[in-house]
Formats: sequence, structure tokens, C-alpha cells
Amino acid sequence: MTDALPTLRTTLADFAAFLRRPQVLAPQGWRAPGNLARWAWLTVTMVAVLIVVLLPFLQAWQRLFALPSPEAFGQMPKAWLVPAVVVIAPVAEELLFRGWQSGRAAALWLLVCAGIGGGALALMTMPGQSSTALGLLLVALIAAAIGWWKLRRRTQPIGWFNQSYPVIFYLAAALFALIHLSNYPSFSLLILPLVLPQLWAALVLGYMRQQIGLIPAIAAHAVANSCTLGLAYALG
Repeated sequence: MTDALPTLRTTLADFAAFLRRPQVLAPQGWRAPGNLARWAWLTVTMVAVLIVVLLPFLQAWQRLFALPSPEAFGQMPKAWLVPAVVVIAPVAEELLFRGWQSGRAAALWLLVCAGIGGGALALMTMPGQSSTALGLLLVALIAAAIGWWKLRRRTQPIGWFNQSYPVIFYLAAALFALIHLSNYPSFSLLILPLVLPQLWAALVLGYMRQQIGLIPAIAAHAVANSCTLGLAYALG
């Protein structure tokens, strides 16, 4: 992938090449030559496809089949809506779905501990399981701290992760999209196309995470959420 100042055409060509064969890269951040421009082109492209192509299609699809609108944020206090959509969701979702895609041992260990912690939180909602859930959550937190400390110096991706990354990349993108089905009050196969925006975003952000870095991916996610939320407000 070129280090020269990229154009939209070269940026999209690099993105398409990555999608043909996803691979673990060594992101250099915004300061690397061409990366700020590359980040801007990718972010603009992601938002443009969301707003100009996908959202009109989804509106037509919803009307055609009388499908419900997402209600994930409908019960949230209005004062929390913007912080949740623009700040909390981008940070949490990028850490959960793409933070570990460096393939480093410490990152994968933290992902396992996060899964255990999530299971503990789910267990906490069950009657009579609060003590067990708190104990499991404590174990996950301690294990995460110890594991990160011991594995933090291993900077190279694990071999099996490198070899399996094309499958891992697309599975993570699909899971990111499918988990947003929980935004809807009911499920049917006709609902599946309504998470195409999340699938598209996952592909762009997954590439951005590898090519530029996790923080730029979080920033692009926040920009996309801001634009779609702003459009929702503008349209009432």
C-alpha cells in the first residue's frame, strides 16, 4: 500500500485490495505520511455511502414491508442520547470488536477476560446469582490485569491469528452487524437488511484499524454516528 499522499481513487483501491485478502498490518497512526488524508477519504466515503445509499434504501425497505424502526435509544433520557451515540458507543464498540485485531497475545487475553466479565454481568440479572456473578467478575478483572502485565511485551501477532485473519475479519464484521438486530423490537429475516449500515461500517473501520490505528477508527466511528444522528434530528 502506497506511502504517497493518497487520492480518493488510490484509497479505495487499497481498501478493495484489503477486502480481497484481509491481513494484520502495523498501523502507524495519523502522523504517518498520507494517513491523515487516507483517514479523511475513508471517513467521507463511509458517511456518504451510509447517508446517500444505505439509509434511503433502508427507509424504502421498512415502508415496503411495514418493518419497525430501531428503538434502542427510544427509552434513553434525551440528555444521554448524544453522549451515548457519539462518544460511548464508538469507544466501546471499537474496543470490543476491533481493539483486539492486532492479534497480540495481550489483546486476545483481554478479549477473553471481557467475555467472562460480560457473562458475569449477564449472570447478575438472574435471581440468586449475584454473589457468583460478582466473584466471576472479580476473577475476570484480576486475570485481565495479570495477563496483560505478563503478555504486554509480546508485540507480534500470534501465528494462528495471522493465518486465520481473513475469516476472523469477516466474522467480526458480521457479528458487529448482527448484534445491532437487538435495536429492533422483534426479529424476522426481513429485518436482516436493516443492519447493512453496520456491516458496511465494520468493513471500513476494520480496514482503518489495521491501516491507520484504533484511535482513528474510534474517531471515524464517532463522526459517522454524529452525522447520522444529526440527519435523524434534521428529519424529525
